[in-house]
Amino acid sequence: MEHTYLVVMAGGIGSRFWPFSRTQHPKQFHDVLGVGRSMLQLTVDRFRGICPPENIFIVTNRDYIGLVHEHLPELPMSQILGEPIGRNTAPCIAYASYCIAQHDPEATLIVTPADHAVLREEEFRRLIREAVASARQHDVLITLGIHPSRPDTGYGYIQYMDEPAHHLPDSALYKVKTFTEKPNSDLARMFVESGDFLWNAGLFIWRASVIIEAFHHCLSDIAEVFEEGKHLLGTPLEEAFIEEAYSRCRNISIDFGVMEKANNVYVLPADIGWSDLGTWDSLHQVSSRDAQGNVIDGEVLLYDTRECLIKTPHERLVVVQGLEGYIVAEYDNVLLICQRSEEQRVKEFVADVKAKKGVGYN
Repeated sequence: MEHTYLVVMAGGIGSRFWPFSRTQHPKQFHDVLGVGRSMLQLTVDRFRGICPPENIFIVTNRDYIGLVHEHLPELPMSQILGEPIGRNTAPCIAYASYCIAQHDPEATLIVTPADHAVLREEEFRRLIREAVASARQHDVLITLGIHPSRPDTGYGYIQYMDEPAHHLPDSALYKVKTFTEKPNSDLARMFVESGDFLWNAGLFIWRASVIIEAFHHCLSDIAEVFEEGKHLLGTPLEEAFIEEAYSRCRNISIDFGVMEKANNVYVLPADIGWSDLGTWDSLHQVSSRDAQGNVIDGEVLLYDTRECLIKTPHERLVVVQGLEGYIVAEYDNVLLICQRSEEQRVKEFVADVKAKKGVGYN
């Protein structure tokens, strides 16, 4: 566990999970799975035994620092890194990587989103330990790849080379050939049928020194910003430096900025019951269903209702009759009733609500 660090990215809003995920209370702070733990808490729980609490860092929007501390009171405030503005995953990862490297130059980092579900946790931990061991031995950037179960257009895809020559020695890691962001349905079908593509889980393992070197090669403008002020990290001047640094960083993902360009990227295929829980339908897929295919969280009576997801406040009785394939979700003065097949329109609904009803509902 020594020199192993966890970086949890917990700054997003998750607007496709509206009305539960809102600007003031995003989905990573909700008990989405109905198990009594928020997504952020479950994420940290998942790495118990892999790295010690003093090596866990959360990167979030400054507005959410209080929420993070409320959900993870065992973490000191120095391990909660506040971003002044959202600049996507590349600046977020640069901030955490430089912070930890200043503290421990030998650090190996595991970088994970705060709002994903993993059903096979023991297998997940085994794979993470394998990836950490490989990252310590080799100058590589490792990503976890999920065996696709369907031609989903909501995920990025990783093509890998499975010939023995492209294996990382003494590991199950394959060299990555290409990244493709969210393809159309025909392309997604072709990817899945080919058998040499994996879903991009957005979970990464690498040594801090290796990812910092990758920033220098692939995103030198961001590297320059953090190099200038790295000596200020961990000091009282950190907040002012980060304010200025983020104003100079462009909005870019680690996938576009580094992973698609670097030539030392490897993928570890994983079958771990994974979901990014990015949409209501993804929650329906990973949750326990009744005999009619319904997922229920709340005080609900159903009649003639099939293949629905209903998540409502437990203090309110909800009676539903005659629905098939619908989302019924209520949270904090907003009720959403939407066909599951139309859930991609939720972002459109949120935009309309903001334009027509003001910011109190988004």
